[in-house]
Amino acid sequence: MSGVEVTPLCDAVGPMGAAIRRPLTEMFPGSGLQDEPWVLHFHCYLLRDAAGRLTLVDTGIGGHDSPASSWAPVPGTLAGELAAAGVAPAEIGTVILTHLHSDHASGAVTDDGPAFENARYVLQRDELDAARGAMLDQVVAKIKGQLHVVDGDAEVAPGVHVHSAPGHTPGHQIARAGEVAMTGDLVLHPVQLADPSIRYLYDDDQEAAARTRADVLAGLRAERAILATAHFSEPFLRL
Repeated sequence: MSGVEVTPLCDAVGPMGAAIRRPLTEMFPGSGLQDEPWVLHFHCYLLRDAAGRLTLVDTGIGGHDSPASSWAPVPGTLAGELAAAGVAPAEIGTVILTHLHSDHASGAVTDDGPAFENARYVLQRDELDAARGAMLDQVVAKIKGQLHVVDGDAEVAPGVHVHSAPGHTPGHQIARAGEVAMTGDLVLHPVQLADPSIRYLYDDDQEAAARTRADVLAGLRAERAILATAHFSEPFLRL
């Protein structure tokens, strides 16, 4: 056991906006899913170790004018969720960004700069190298002075590790604290637990993502680990 307490924070709940919404049969080809509204939950995770050190995994969709505003149910409520947990942004020592999609990283910043002024922002080098457009200009540029760039697997806080899990994005990573695996967008829909080979329309490299998903899930199942997902209705799932 890592001695790290993991608390889910629900940043938002809602469907994708029209800018990127497609029928589920197109989003997950070959899945056999019915064409019904896909309501996403946007989860972040607060980690507290035995010494009280705080780590945040993902930062949600941000404010009304964030890069996620064209498609996600902005504004996110991460600040309120942290306050309800008794945590001020300045107390966060480490922020792990699983990847630089707007629903995971937009809450990393405010209009004035980094949202977590005393935190190191952990990002895979491959993800940083691939950053483009609004996420580069509006997010990465503002946290540049606090970036902690890693290559592959690393311990980024006591008892907290990141592991490279590419495919959804070039530098996608998951986070581990003991038996809990915070999986970012490794798995988007429960149908992919039953069949990890099912592709997702918005994976950057669908073949690599499916391969990574199968390998990582197999390892987690062997451990009977707990999945802490980004978009399932319930944040925790025992494999």
